[in-house]
Amino acid sequence: MNSIYLDNAATTKIDDTVLETMYKSMQEVSGNPSSIHQQGRKAKSVVETARKNIAKHFNVTASEIVFTAGGTEADNLILKNAVLNLGVQTIITSKIEHHAVLHTCEYLKQSKNITLRFVNVNENGVIDLNHLESLLLETKGKVLVSLMHINNEIGTILPLKKVSALCTSYNAYFHSDTVQTIGHYNLDLLKVEVDFIVASAHKFHGPKGVGFAYFKKGTGILPMFHGGDQERGARSSTENVHAIIGMDKALENAYTNLRLDRIHIENVKEYFIRGLLEINSSIAFNGDSDIFENSSYTILNVRFPVQNDMLLFTLDMAGIAVSGGSACQSGSSVGSHVLTALLLEEQIKTTSVRFSLSKYTTTKEIDYTLEKLKELL
Repeated sequence: MNSIYLDNAATTKIDDTVLETMYKSMQEVSGNPSSIHQQGRKAKSVVETARKNIAKHFNVTASEIVFTAGGTEADNLILKNAVLNLGVQTIITSKIEHHAVLHTCEYLKQSKNITLRFVNVNENGVIDLNHLESLLLETKGKVLVSLMHINNEIGTILPLKKVSALCTSYNAYFHSDTVQTIGHYNLDLLKVEVDFIVASAHKFHGPKGVGFAYFKKGTGILPMFHGGDQERGARSSTENVHAIIGMDKALENAYTNLRLDRIHIENVKEYFIRGLLEINSSIAFNGDSDIFENSSYTILNVRFPVQNDMLLFTLDMAGIAVSGGSACQSGSSVGSHVLTALLLEEQIKTTSVRFSLSKYTTTKEIDYTLEKLKELL
């Protein structure tokens, strides 16, 4: 049976060079980075080298990078730190953020009595900048704006520079969930003033269970975990040395090959869009996921003109791995909060699927997927 993976926004295949690098580190680096003996110092050295390497990709200092277990922990660390340490009283976000942000904001509202405001978005998931400015204008006290750079379901890209400029004008902190950005887009934090970003290695062909948070110098960090004071006191817990080394290698691969990988993926995505419309011209694309300048080149969220609650299951049985994107999609008890917020009721009733591509996706795999979709639809 074919095995075709089109769910790369969920996770990606680990690069062979990353596996080799991690395996070598497991053989050669056995110490605890907090130990003062030679083996411990060696482990500490490779962790700090990885931190410096990662920081260079974003034009920041190594001291501004905090290693975490992934994007969700990094979002939690930043949002909770903003309220408990920086004195933020109001968080402005949107209803189409990742649950790592939305659920944390709701927790902070209930437990710390912060004010939670939602900025308007249009039917394509584009932030209303005028509404954002009006919210900033009327909000008193310390404010944090938390808006993801690339939406993980529909791929819509936030205009980071414009949001950053607004936050700077109104003296607000700015946090952006950049999990779908890192490794796929260049991000120079000397040119874009963002106070906090996050990354997860398994989104760019690195290992699962490791990521990082960027804290702009001067923001300060109050840890969520207490115990060993690792990560300069920002996160207690012995560093995941081999995963950190793997993340460093994966990020190096991603940015070294970014231009060619992007061209390949864009070509595959364009080929896929043409093929879908040949099957049925009534097929639509949620958000602006079919418009390259407005959306991530890795994500295509497709709305089919039928209701087929078993589509995900049937594709899986055919060896095609994808994610659901419908509020009434088989395999999901709650559906997509993103599509629920954006689509009309009759659109929600039809079936949507998120296809997400990688450098390993081929047009041959797309041909097979199109063949199966044609049969099913």
